[in-house]
Formats: sequence, structure tokens, C-alpha cells
Amino acid sequence: MTSTEGRRFTVTREGAVATVGLAGPGGKAVMDEAFFAELAATFTELEADDTARAVVLAGAGDHFSYGLDLAAAAGTFAPLRQATHAGARQELMALIRRWQAALDTVANLSKPTVAAVTGWCIGGGVDLAVACDVRVASADAVFSVREAKVGIVADLGSLQRLVGVIGDGHLRELALTGDDVDAARAAEIGLVNHVHATPDETRTAAAGLAARMAANSPLVLRGIKDVLDAERGPRVEAGLRYTAVWNSAFLLSDDLDEAMLAFLERRPPEFTGR
Repeated sequence: MTSTEGRRFTVTREGAVATVGLAGPGGKAVMDEAFFAELAATFTELEADDTARAVVLAGAGDHFSYGLDLAAAAGTFAPLRQATHAGARQELMALIRRWQAALDTVANLSKPTVAAVTGWCIGGGVDLAVACDVRVASADAVFSVREAKVGIVADLGSLQRLVGVIGDGHLRELALTGDDVDAARAAEIGLVNHVHATPDETRTAAAGLAARMAANSPLVLRGIKDVLDAERGPRVEAGLRYTAVWNSAFLLSDDLDEAMLAFLERRPPEFTGR
């Protein structure tokens, strides 16, 4: 696989390890509709590629991901917000489920995945990182389950997957505050396995970790992931479906409008709970 103009990802290979660079639209570290579609296509290709035995995800630039492209999302949500018929709610739920399914192609990959997190990892970036098997970070990395600050219940997997990574208490604190967490704190609560001094060292360490995994039997690696996901998979899927239903009913709110307007005006939002 090679990158082409307009693609949201780059894919490079070194031996049995494929590295997926998250370029984003125009090289920006954000997620839009095309990002999710290409994410699913990229990981579907990697699943079928027997020569790729492990995968590293890394930011193509200085940052892993700022999460959802809020400017693009505002345009997506505006016509749905104005509609009063049930079809708009169904359309929103289908959108959420489509984006969830794209993240599932990462989480359900039969091969080991390592996220190399550098710089900012916000909102959907956390969803993507936690869809990987293992996370390593550079000292400059900053994590945030930011959705509460922008009027959204996180709906792409962090609420479901993080509980098995950092525990219920830490997850509730991150999700309910939307606070930023530095790499040292992320390591302390188990969000990342290792912290490295620089982004380059982080990417090198992630590739080395993936290579050590790739050296093992592909059959056994697939079996380990299958066994580990036997309990988690159904729980995560049930949670994702419920979140999609909840957000299709309540996401299009005055608070979401205020969050989007505040973002565009670069000011703190003033939420009313409506």
C-alpha cells in the first residue's frame, strides 16, 4: 500500500511491521468523514495482508490526533439539528455507528497493534489509541477525553475500552472533567506502558515492540487476542450501541450548539443543560 495525494494516512513497511501514519485532512491531525472511511479501508487491507504481522499507529506530524474535526462536524450536525423528523435521528445514529465501526477495524485486527503517541492525543485520538493493544508515549504527549467540554458523550469507544485499561475511577475522572493528562500521569494510571524522552525515540521503541510481537507465531498472536477479547468484545459492542442510541436522542442539543459556537469564537462555552 502506498500513500496518494488526498489520503488521510500513510502506510510504510519495515519487515513484518506496518506503520500507519495519521496524516489527517491536509496533513492536519484531525478526523473527518473521509478519515473514518479510509481508516476502515486501511485496516481491512492490513487484515488481509499476511506479510504484515504487527502494526504501529503514529502521528504523521508532531501530534497523534486532535480528535474530531469540529469545524467539519459543525457543518455535518447543522442540518440534522434543524430537522424535526425521526429520520434525522436515524441518520445521526447511522453516522455514529459508521464511525464506531471504523475504530472497530483497529480494535478487532487479528494482529498486534501499538500506538506511538506524541504531542496531543485528544477526544477521538484517545478512542483510536485505546483501540490498539498497547500504547507508548513521548514525554511531550498530552491525553484528554475532551468530549464533555464540547457537549458530547464520548461515543467512539473510550468509555467502553478504557475501563479495562485504567480502571473505572480513573476513567470517570478523565471523562467527567475532560482534563488534560500528561505522559507521566498517563503511565501512572496505566494508559500507556512506556514513556520515552522524544517523539523519535517513541516511534523507534514502538516499532521495536511491534517487531518483537511480530516475531511470534501469527496463529498464536491471533489466538491471544481472540481469547483476551472473548469477554471484552461483547461488552464493548453493547456499550457502543447504547452510546449511539443515547447520542442519537440527546447529542443535538443547545449545549452542543453552544460548544461549537464557542469553539469557533475561541471562548469558553456556557452550558445550560438543554
